[in-house]
Amino acid sequence: MIKSLPHKWIGIKMLFLLCIMLCTTISFGQTDTNSTATIQSIFDDFMVYRHENKIDKALETLDQAAKIAEDNEDAKLLLDTYHQYSRLFLDEGDKETAIFYWDRASILLKDISYSYGQAFHLYLDAALLFDEGNNFQSLKSLEESRMLSNNRNLSNNILLLEASIFTNIEKYDNAIKNLHALIVNSDDKERAYLATRANLQLAEISVKLNDLDEGIVHSKAALELAQKHGFAKEIRKANEELSFIYETLGRYNEALTYNKALEKIKDSVFTIEKAKLEAKTADKIRFEHQMNEINKLTAKNEELSESKNRSEITAILTSAFLTIISLLAVSLFRNNQIKLKTNDLLYTKNKELELARDAAVSAMEAKTNFLSTVTHELRTPLYAVTGLTHLLLEENPAEHQKEHLKSLKFSGEYLLNFINDILQINKIDADKLEPLSIEFKLQKILTDVVESLQQNANENKTKLILDYDPSIPQQLLGDPIKLSQVFMNLVGNALKFTKNGKVEVIAKLLQKEEDQVKLYFEVRDNGIGISEDQQKNIFDSFEQGSIQINREYGGTGLGLTIVKSLLGLFGSTIHLESELDHGSSFFFEMDFKCDAKALDDVAFELDPEEFNFKGLHILIVEDNKINQVITKKMLTKKEITCDIANNGNEAIDHAKTNRYDAILMDIHMPGISGEEATRQIRKFDQETPIIALTAISLDDSLDSFYQAGCNDVVTKPFKPEVFYQKIGENIFKNKMEGLV
Repeated sequence: MIKSLPHKWIGIKMLFLLCIMLCTTISFGQTDTNSTATIQSIFDDFMVYRHENKIDKALETLDQAAKIAEDNEDAKLLLDTYHQYSRLFLDEGDKETAIFYWDRASILLKDISYSYGQAFHLYLDAALLFDEGNNFQSLKSLEESRMLSNNRNLSNNILLLEASIFTNIEKYDNAIKNLHALIVNSDDKERAYLATRANLQLAEISVKLNDLDEGIVHSKAALELAQKHGFAKEIRKANEELSFIYETLGRYNEALTYNKALEKIKDSVFTIEKAKLEAKTADKIRFEHQMNEINKLTAKNEELSESKNRSEITAILTSAFLTIISLLAVSLFRNNQIKLKTNDLLYTKNKELELARDAAVSAMEAKTNFLSTVTHELRTPLYAVTGLTHLLLEENPAEHQKEHLKSLKFSGEYLLNFINDILQINKIDADKLEPLSIEFKLQKILTDVVESLQQNANENKTKLILDYDPSIPQQLLGDPIKLSQVFMNLVGNALKFTKNGKVEVIAKLLQKEEDQVKLYFEVRDNGIGISEDQQKNIFDSFEQGSIQINREYGGTGLGLTIVKSLLGLFGSTIHLESELDHGSSFFFEMDFKCDAKALDDVAFELDPEEFNFKGLHILIVEDNKINQVITKKMLTKKEITCDIANNGNEAIDHAKTNRYDAILMDIHMPGISGEEATRQIRKFDQETPIIALTAISLDDSLDSFYQAGCNDVVTKPFKPEVFYQKIGENIFKNKMEGLV
C-alpha cells in the first residue's frame, strides 16, 4: 500500500535520527586561504538576509557554505554553518528542524577542539531551553558560553537573550541594564540590528511597568532603525507595539496610523508569495541534507553485510571471553562488597567535610563584607581630611604650620593607599574582579605611571627610565586600568627599595601574528635585592621579606600579591630574579589583541597647563555637607562657579533648568543613586560631561558607571591634581574635538 506524503516525511525523519546514532563521525581539515574570503562574504550576505527576513536567500547562502565546507573537509566551517541553520529555524519557530541541525553540530563537536564553536553551541542550547520555558537552565548555559569565548558579537547576543530571560522572571532592572548596553553597542556585525532588538524589548518592559511614554520612545527608536536598515520583522513588531500603546492611551488617531501600516504589511501579496518561497526552499534544503544522511546509512549497511563471515569468528572469541569474565565475576563481587562498605564511610566523611567547607565559606563572606563596608565608610571622612589639608596648604600657612600640614597630607595618602590595597585584596578574595576588553594605548599607560611616580624617584635620587619598543602596535585591546595598577605597584615597590640608583620599566614586542601580539614587560632596579629564602614567600599577602624591612621602609606587603592576582586574570605569571645588594627584576609576558588596520595616528590630548578654568559653571551632586564645602572650595580656587544638588532628584531638576559645563555626580546617595540620576539626565542631555565621584566599594563596577552615561570616574578621596585633570580633560577635550 502506498503511503501518503506526510507519512513519507515522518519515515525519512525517523530514519535520519537512527542515522545520527549509528554513523561514525567525519573528521575534516582546514580550508585554504582563498576560500576563507569567499566564506566570509557568504556569511556576511547571510547576516544581511537574516536581518531583512529574506529566509529563502539566507538558506541558499548557508547551503553554499555547507557545500564548500564538505568539499574542503573543513569541520569548523561546517559546524558554524549548522549552528546558523539551527538559529535561523529557531527564529522562524521551526523548533524540530532547529534541533535537527543542533544535533548534527553536537556530533562534530566531539572530535574537534573549537572554543568559539563550543560557546555558540551552548548559546543555542540556552535559546532552545528558553523556548521551552526553562529560564534558569538557560541562564546557566549562557554563563558557560560566556566563559568559553570573548567574541564581541556572541557576547552581545548573549546579553540580548539574557535580557529576555530576565524579563520572563521579572528581573526588570537586570534586563534594562543589558538592553541599555546594547543600544550603544559597538558590534562590527550587528550593531543596528542589536540596537533595534534592544529598543523593542525595552518598549515591552516599559509597557509591563506601565511607563507608556517610555514605551513610545523606544518603539519609535526601533521603528526608525528597522525602516532605515530594512529589518522586516522588527518593522512589523514596532508598528504592533505603537498601535497597542496609543490605543491603550486612548489616542486612537495615532493608533489607527500604525495599525494601517501593520495591515499593509500583513496583507501584501509579496508577503504571501515570500512565505511560500521560503517554505519551499527550506523543505528542499532540509530534504537534501536528510537524503545525504540516508545514503551514508545505506553505505554503512553494505559494509556491515560484507563483514558477516567475520562475525562468526567473533562469536567464538566472544564465547571464550565470556567464560573468562564469568570466572572473574565471583572475585569482583567480593571486592564490590568491600568497596560498598568503604564508600559508606567515605560518604559520611564527605558530608562532614561539606559542612566544614560551608561554615568556612560563610565566615569568609562575612569577613569580606565587613572589610568592604569598613573600607568604603573610611573613604568619606578621609576625603574631608585630605581635602581640607590641601585647601590649608593652598592658603599660604605659616612655615611652622606647613611641616605639620605636609605630615598630615602624607598620613592621609598613606592611609588611602592602605585602604585601596585592602579593597583590592578583598575583591580578589571575593572573585569580584573581571578583566575589561577595551581599546587603549600602552605607551600612554606606561608614560603616565612613570610621570606620576617621578616625584618619588626624585626624593630617593633615583633615575626612573622607560624603555619602550616603538614596534609595539599603537592600539591594543585589553584592560588598561588593571595593567596600570600592576605597574604602579611594581614601579612603586622598586622605587621604595632603591636609593641613589636606577629603576627601568621595559616593554618589548616578542611576537606579532595578524591581530595577536605577545609582549614582554620588566621592572628592573639595582636596590637592596631579595634573598632566596624571602623570594619563596614574597608574593604572599602582608609579606615584606622581614620585620626589619617593614620597620625601615613601611608599607602593607600587599602590592606584589595584587600584581600576581591581577596578572592571573589575564593568564600571565609574574617571575622574579634577585640578588641581595644587587637589585631585583620582576618580569612577565602577556598576550593582547590589536587592530592591524588601525592607523598609528597621534591621539588628541591637552596639556593640563592649557586648562583655563575661569568662568566655568559646574553642578556638584553630593549628599554629604562637609564634602559639598570641600569640593566647592576646590572649584572656587580655580575661579569655577557651581550649584549644589543634595540628591539625585535635585540633580535632574537642576540639569533640566540650567546649562553646566560639567556635572560632578556622587554615586552613593539616599533615594535614587547617582547611576540612575545619570540615566535620567542622559535622556534629555547627551552632551554635558558627567564625572562620577565615588568611594568605590566591593560591589561597584566601573562598567556600570560608563553604561549609565558617565564620561569618567574619580574615586574619593582623590588627589587635587587628578581631580582638576579629569575636569579639564572632559570639558576642554570635548570642546576642542567638537571644533575639530
